[in-house]
Amino acid sequence: MTAEQIVFYVFATLTIVSALGVVTVRNSVQAVLCLVLTFFSAAVLWMLLEAEFLAVALVLVYVGAVMVLFLFVVMMLDVDFASLNQGFTRYVPLGILVAIGLLIGLYWVLRGEVFGLEAMPEPAKHGVEHSNVEVLGRLLYTDYFYAFEIAGVILLVAIVAAISLTFRGRRERRGQSVPSQHRASKDERLHIVKMDAEVPEPDEGESEETGKRKSKRNKKAKGESS
Repeated sequence: MTAEQIVFYVFATLTIVSALGVVTVRNSVQAVLCLVLTFFSAAVLWMLLEAEFLAVALVLVYVGAVMVLFLFVVMMLDVDFASLNQGFTRYVPLGILVAIGLLIGLYWVLRGEVFGLEAMPEPAKHGVEHSNVEVLGRLLYTDYFYAFEIAGVILLVAIVAAISLTFRGRRERRGQSVPSQHRASKDERLHIVKMDAEVPEPDEGESEETGKRKSKRNKKAKGESS
């Protein structure tokens, strides 16, 4: 067994295990992390197929940007899993039928006549001057143009659905109005309030003369201020 085959079997197994973890773990954040591991493993498999552009795009775009958005959306949803689990047994027969259909479809795809080495031989090795970006662009915009556009529409629908799920209704927010601030006058900005001075009562320990002197000083200060 060559080193290329060892790398393929290791990362193919890791891809399957992490993909199963996406749909089996209970914590949604852990499911997103399992999906990140799945993308990394798939990127290694694409490197083995000499699809370097797809591998780099998968790591940079999906792992670096899309998965971060997924994490934010999952954290903002605040899904009540207790209410979702109510009445789960009603959908068990439908889930079993869907699972059987998926297993039949996987068996039909993975059988030797359709997915074997005779039907799909190993890709030929190319030189350094080969550009897989050019080949990918020609295939996307010629043979798979409609599938490419449908995938874009599906992604757009997913973005709109995520925004609608996180929307909590219209919020009345207070904001600054620059024109109204410029139209304000000095009378609206500053209000001068005139208050009468309070005369403190003399303490018990003070004499009557001391209280009269304080009263006179307060009256004099009040007259000067007025």
